[in-house]
Amino acid sequence: MEIDGAALEAVRVVAQGHAYDAGRPEEVRREWAALSLLANRRMGDAGSAGRAAHQEFMLRMWVIDTFGPHPDWSPHTLATDTLGALPLPPSEARALARDWRDLPVDRIRELRRHKNLTAHLERLIGHLEAGPTRDRLLRWIEVRRQLP
Repeated sequence: MEIDGAALEAVRVVAQGHAYDAGRPEEVRREWAALSLLANRRMGDAGSAGRAAHQEFMLRMWVIDTFGPHPDWSPHTLATDTLGALPLPPSEARALARDWRDLPVDRIRELRRHKNLTAHLERLIGHLEAGPTRDRLLRWIEVRRQLP
């Protein structure tokens, strides 16, 4: 059975609301968060891929911040997934951001997408051990401040 994008978005929002409900036990809240992520992923082309990734990263970060790392909610996995969602290297994004007002609209959108996809990094850094992944994210945090 195919579920349309509007129904999946409704499931995502309701499930996320239940995940945020502090009156529920931690494991139940994690399950609601997992359902929200599943609905988000199932939307696929029904919504913007950048928006879906941003929503996913932010919810995963919230779970890690709220309940701490967990085998199903790994900061390292979130870091790796984030880096995988960023097609531009930090140096290229920084170079483009210098004169972003002169760029075509599609390039500005690309830079905005990178900014949205890195919104959680300052919180994520505190959950990661020193190493190459953390170093790459630190570079993105610096570049993010320059993005439109």
